[in-house]
Amino acid sequence: MVALDGEPKAASGGGSNSNRGAMAEPITLSSGHRMPIVGLGVWRMETQSIRDLILSALTIGYRHLDCAADYQNEAEVGEALAEAFRTGLVKREEVFITTKLWNSDHGHVLEACKDSLKKLQLDYLDLYLVHFPVATRHTGVGTTASALGDDGVLDIDITISLETTWHAMEELVNLGLVRSIGISNYDIFLTRDCLAYSKIKPSVNQIETHPYFQRDSLVKFCQKHGICVTAHTPIGGAAANAEWFGTISCLDDPVIKTLAEKYNKTVAQLILRWGIQRNTVVIPKTSKVERLHENFKLFDFAISDEDMEEIKGIDRKYRTNQPAKFWGIDLYA
Repeated sequence: MVALDGEPKAASGGGSNSNRGAMAEPITLSSGHRMPIVGLGVWRMETQSIRDLILSALTIGYRHLDCAADYQNEAEVGEALAEAFRTGLVKREEVFITTKLWNSDHGHVLEACKDSLKKLQLDYLDLYLVHFPVATRHTGVGTTASALGDDGVLDIDITISLETTWHAMEELVNLGLVRSIGISNYDIFLTRDCLAYSKIKPSVNQIETHPYFQRDSLVKFCQKHGICVTAHTPIGGAAANAEWFGTISCLDDPVIKTLAEKYNKTVAQLILRWGIQRNTVVIPKTSKVERLHENFKLFDFAISDEDMEEIKGIDRKYRTNQPAKFWGIDLYA
């Protein structure tokens, strides 16, 4: 089972900085490996700013980076990590690094993993996820543009099952290339199936979840069966998703704003703390150093049970990250 119980405590680790006391104990995954409960997502992080942001994050105390082949910035992340290791800012074993298998590489799992390792300049991954539960037409390892048919609809490969993909993921663990494996954007049905056919159980299911899209049934199902839930889009996407998908964010919700004032915290801090108190891992993305500090200071307060219930009442079952805009098909329909 995933060790998720108990109030976060101060953690030890490499490096020294004034924010060390603001950290929490990592959670223990079903694989036996430990994952920090707060990470930095690098989705849509501009390549020219990645070095400074990652080095700043590591200096602040972040020890968890969430990457993906689809983000098209693994090489830049790798350069920053190499510098951090070379200068002694952190040791490799102190940083938990996640990346993801893209849709078009379901039939080329080993090659895709090795490509990500090469770009990230790593010998192993801490966590490798199946990014979406769909295989699409192969377009070449390292290329992640959506494979669309002549009709403008995602060209789904119906010859590769998710079970086949998962067994290839398991082989990565056997080869020592990956320590833990997991899934992403899987619903209850697909997660149940993965548990049934897996030899190595998924350690993580990374999903969109935030106060407007709480997905309580899926979160509880995963946690009941020893799968850690990581919340991508943990504050509801904010400006990034508004720009891409035209969605709104819970950052502007009056209930959230009132509670943030009550606890003398920013709205983002209140939302991220809510995610942590649900026993989910949060991986907010930011391109501003001041927000790196803000998003990491989550362990000097706790939201009361009464206020957690109030937040529960603002759920809109509202997805903000909708790839149908690019794929011509709603895979969540």
